[in-house]
Amino acid sequence: MDSLIVAAGRALAVGDALGALDRIALRDDPPALALRGIAMAQLGDYPRARELLRRAARGFGAREALARARCVVAEAEVALAMRDLGGSPKLLADAAAALETRNDRANAMQARLIAVRRQLLLGRLDEAAASLAGLDASGLPPSLAAVAELATAELALRSLRTAVARAALARAFEAARRARVPALIAEVAEAQAALERCAARTIHAGHEQPLRLDQVEALLASDALVVDACRRGLRVGDHWQSLARRPVLFALLCALAEGWPGDVERNALIARVFRTRHPDETHRARLRVEIGRLRASVAPMAAIEATARGFELVAREGRTVAVLMPPIDGDQASLLALLGDGAAWSTSALALALGDSQRTVQRALVELEAAAQVRSIGHARAQRWLAPPLVGFTTILLLPAALPPE
Repeated sequence: MDSLIVAAGRALAVGDALGALDRIALRDDPPALALRGIAMAQLGDYPRARELLRRAARGFGAREALARARCVVAEAEVALAMRDLGGSPKLLADAAAALETRNDRANAMQARLIAVRRQLLLGRLDEAAASLAGLDASGLPPSLAAVAELATAELALRSLRTAVARAALARAFEAARRARVPALIAEVAEAQAALERCAARTIHAGHEQPLRLDQVEALLASDALVVDACRRGLRVGDHWQSLARRPVLFALLCALAEGWPGDVERNALIARVFRTRHPDETHRARLRVEIGRLRASVAPMAAIEATARGFELVAREGRTVAVLMPPIDGDQASLLALLGDGAAWSTSALALALGDSQRTVQRALVELEAAAQVRSIGHARAQRWLAPPLVGFTTILLLPAALPPE
């Protein structure tokens, strides 16, 4: 390996992409193409980075399996940054196995961590936890150790284990500081700041209060009956009843919980759930039917009792009632939370992460674009979607598969 390639590689290791390009920008041999691809990725030109890495992989050929596997890993990281999540993970797994066979432990770990980060983006928390459990991060370079701890912290945050997340972030910060990579230090600092921001709101006995993630964790671990509007369900301790697929029942439950400990008028419930200010007998009959269905659904944890003017929610065993609200309202809050990470997402990747069809996501994006909440760049298959960052709070609870049921 010539001295310019070695010097460029060292520059990239500390995040000096321009310094690396100064040495190899005019070269088209496979090692230089690979390093140029990594440099372009560090500069944010992902399409160019992917093209260079593919040329490098083709140039290495079948005989240089180690170099080809490294190119596959680098391209997978670029795909992750582009939020191109539709590819098969098998290619990356094969590359990781090839690297391990040839004792390139650092790049093999990089491949495994890319797979974990992809699983986290898609909300596959169980798969991410299983993958992380099988990784041995001891003896890794500081930059990789920081990435591994960041993945551990994100998994803990999305599972609402804030103490575990804080400890992982402290280790990540120390590793990032030793790596001396400014972008990594900034990423860890941003994750730490999220712990101190508002993550949700609670409505209790008519009073609304912002909550940090640790306060949400404490609320869900308490003895209170929690109507969870982040995941659309009802929780008491370890008992969880989802109403995510029954929007009318959940809207009724929310209205009753917000009115607790008092009752809620029938016409107010009709206006909230059926969206009409002029109720008639058919609306009142439908309300009775839906209340009956709600009674049956929540019976193990609460009762719905009729009063002279409406209905009231009564928690079993004298528990208090709290409503856990997301930091932002609206049906597209999860979509905005995904786009709020600052990356440019494709429609297909958003659909994959949300578990919706591409047509459904496309319709939602068009509505958000009309409301100036998102913008698109590119056309056809190259089209990507961006949104301004959601400042002042963290969107952890809005991300797919956050707060998994037991």
